[in-house]
This record gives sequence, structure tokens and C-alpha cells, in this order.
Amino acid sequence: MFMPHALAPDSAAVGGLCTRLRDRAAETVRIGPWRSGAFAALADSGCLAGFLPSDAGGTCATEPARLLAFAAIAEACLTTALAVTQWAAACRIIAGGESATRMAWLPPLGRGEMFTTVGISQLTTSRRHVGKAALIAREEADGWRLDGECPWVTGADSVDTIVTGAATDDGGQRFFVVETAATGLTIDPPLDMLALSGSRTSAVRCAGVRPAAVIVPPSESVSRTGGLATTALAVGATRASVAIVSEEAIRRGELVSIVEQLTAEVDGVAARLDEAARIGVDQEVRDRLRADANSLVVRAAQTALVACKGTGFVHGHLAERLVRESMFFLVWSCPQAVTHAVMCDLAGAG
Repeated sequence: MFMPHALAPDSAAVGGLCTRLRDRAAETVRIGPWRSGAFAALADSGCLAGFLPSDAGGTCATEPARLLAFAAIAEACLTTALAVTQWAAACRIIAGGESATRMAWLPPLGRGEMFTTVGISQLTTSRRHVGKAALIAREEADGWRLDGECPWVTGADSVDTIVTGAATDDGGQRFFVVETAATGLTIDPPLDMLALSGSRTSAVRCAGVRPAAVIVPPSESVSRTGGLATTALAVGATRASVAIVSEEAIRRGELVSIVEQLTAEVDGVAARLDEAARIGVDQEVRDRLRADANSLVVRAAQTALVACKGTGFVHGHLAERLVRESMFFLVWSCPQAVTHAVMCDLAGAG
């Protein structure tokens, strides 16, 4: 799917993958991509390999190509796309570890022989207001010990390992690979959320858990919010909504101009995203891009619902699902600046 140095993935490979993901979407929304076969499709297509370094069996895709893949996957199935972002984040952390750690975990992950996810929200957005670290790592004579909670872990009950981060006694951070079968690790039942319950997001609790691997030193790029991948998923979800309006416009000419307007807007956000991936942008520009994508994905989903009229309001209709899924972008991995911008927009105070 990914050629070395290419700025876009192979379009035919992406198209074939997305057809497989759409065919499994209803099942994925219900039971998750790990059990529906969506992750197997990702591995078979070569998509997962693009997120891994070449020395670990990957094809080391460029950032623009990865973001285009994220957007395409999100258009086909947002539940799968969310899971892939968490898988990719976990692999990025592992790739920053020692050679033995990299080679032990990354090749089988790229082949889809095992699953992983990431649980680092306690270091970025969740529980930070309470003044006490949610997950604490202590180094003892016989190794590291983890105690505390990872509040939001996608696919916790469906993966083999969780890559997590914890505060240390010296005020620093360490990252760890933890096996979900480890003694002392408890996975809460998956949350019943407004949307994306198929992501099987749960809280994970650790009581004296011994990690399978330690990642030292932690990468500075790991513990961050508002990454470009989140914006890429919003672009894909927007396009799924625009596709519904486009289909309605075949029979209703008055919708053509609306499709054109939404298409121009999402293409503009996508172009800004591509530029950010190619040349880099500062955090303020990155946050503005995310806020604009958030606003667009919500408006596009609502437009699709209105275009479908009453049928779109019935549970199980694609427009109904897309409206619920669009709400996820308002709460997922939002830096404070993005949250404030979105609330000002919703309140008409921009």
C-alpha cells in the first residue's frame, strides 16, 4: 500500500481495503474491529506495515501518506479508524525503545498476529485536574511496578498488550508495554457511549502490575493531544456525511449547491492538513485546523441528517450514526485551546 517516500498511498490498495472495511462496518460497530476481521484486512492490505520502521518489517510510510490512509479508513468505518490511531500510537512508543523491545513486539503487530493499543490519556487530558497522578510507576529491586488507573483505553478487552505511561517518583515519566493477561491488571466492562461503543473503550486498573517491557527514554512526541491524525479522521468522517448528501442530490437538485459547498470546505481542510504534514506547523495553527475540522464534521453530519429527513432519524440509519459519531470529535483528545474554540463556536461567541 505504501511505497518508500511516496506522499500518498496506492489508491487501488486503499480502495480495496475500504471496500472490505465497509462490508464489515455494521459488525465492527457492534463488536469491534479486532473481532470483526477489520484488523485482519488492515494487515493483509499492508496498511499496518506503513506505520512501522523498515528494520521491524515495516514500510515506513511518510506522514502525508499515513494521514490520507487515516482519512480513507475513517470514511469507511470510524470505529476501525479510531482503533488504528491507538494501535499506531502504541507502535510509535515501542519504536522509541531499545532494539530488543522493538524486534520483540513490532514485527508481529505489523503482521496482525497480535493486537495492541495505547493508554496514555492520564498523561495528556484525563484526571490531570485532581493533582495526583492516575498511574504511578515505582522501580523496585526486581523491576518496575505499576499502580493506578488508565481511564480511557480503546479495545482493552480485545488486545494482547497495552502501551501505557506512568509518573515516576522523581517527577518524570516512563512508558511500558503491559500484557492484558498480567497479574494485577483489571479491565472494566466497555463503556456504553453515545457512539463508537464498538471501540470497546474501558478503564484499566493496575495493582502491582509488572510490565513486559520498559520504554526509556520516553519520546517527547508521544504525550500530546491534538495530533494531525485526529484531524484526518474528522476529514474522513465529514466525507462520509457529504456522500449521503450527494446521493440525495441525485434526486433533489436543490442539494447540489450544498454538496459543492461542503466538498469545497472539506477539501480545503484536507489541503491544510496535507501542508501541515509536509512542512510542519506550530501548535496554534495545528489547534486552529483541528477546531475547524471539528466544526465541519458536526455540521456535515447534521446536513446529512436533514437531507435524509425522517428516515435519517431512525436508529440504524447511516445518517443517524454519523451524527452521533461526529459528537466524538468534540471530546476526543482535545487540547484546551481547541475545546475553547469549539465552545465559542457553538455558543456563537467566536
